[in-house]
Parts: sequence; C-alpha cells; structure tokens
Amino acid sequence: MRLKTLVQNQTQTSTGNNKISTYLMLIVLIVTALSIVALFIAFETYLLGDTLAALILAGIGSIALALSFFMLYQSKKQAAQVKLDIPKVTTTIECTNKECSSKSTREFQRGDYVFKDLDVPCGKCGAKQMITAIYKEVKVKEKTYAV
Repeated sequence: MRLKTLVQNQTQTSTGNNKISTYLMLIVLIVTALSIVALFIAFETYLLGDTLAALILAGIGSIALALSFFMLYQSKKQAAQVKLDIPKVTTTIECTNKECSSKSTREFQRGDYVFKDLDVPCGKCGAKQMITAIYKEVKVKEKTYAV
C-alpha cells in the first residue's frame, strides 16, 4: 500500500518537474546580460561613426543572445522529458504441500520476506502457503546501432 503511494507521488513529481539547474540559469542570465551590453555598445559605436566595429559587436551580441535563448529552450525541453522509472517488485507464493505445487505471484507488499508463512490457505488443497521469491522485473533496453 505504501509502495503504491510512493510510486504515485514520484510519478506525479516527475511529470511536473520542469526545473532547470540554477547554475545553467545563472550562466544563461550572464550571457544574456553580456549580449545586451554588446548590442548597446554596438549602437553607441555606430552613432560615433565606426560602422565596422558596430557590425562586429552587433553580430557578437545577437549570436550570444540567440544562443542563450536556445540553451534555455533546450534545457527546459530536456527537463520535461526526464521521468523516473520505478521497477515493479513481484512476490512469488507457493503451497507448502509437495503434492499440490500451486504457485502464484502478486505485487510486493510491505513486510514480505522470503520463507514467510502466510495466513491465507492454498486455494487448491487448503495447506499453508509460503513466500519463495521476491524479485524486480527488469526491462531490457533496445540496442541501437549506428548506420
């Protein structure tokens, strides 16, 4: 029960977690401020008559401004794609009667441990049941090949 609420809380926070790193945000703000300063200096040098220096400063300022906005956009997009993938934990239950050999699985519950005798009798023969295995299901990642 508690594991289910933990999984639900983590999936809710992971979908709404669009935070950007504070260091990245600080770098983007500094680059944006410097690019705006470069654009103002380019405007001032153009008014003074040095058009080549004004064009160079305007180019540097506009490129830096575009790159800072692009970096901000990309980091926001990546933060939205990150999600937590919690593996499913399964408990295997077997009947203690050797002749019955009934076997079932269920979702892990808090307090489960291997070789724990359960109070619930077997559905086939009525004997006691025991937890024989607890494991998590691992998803196999697809391999990608460079072409």
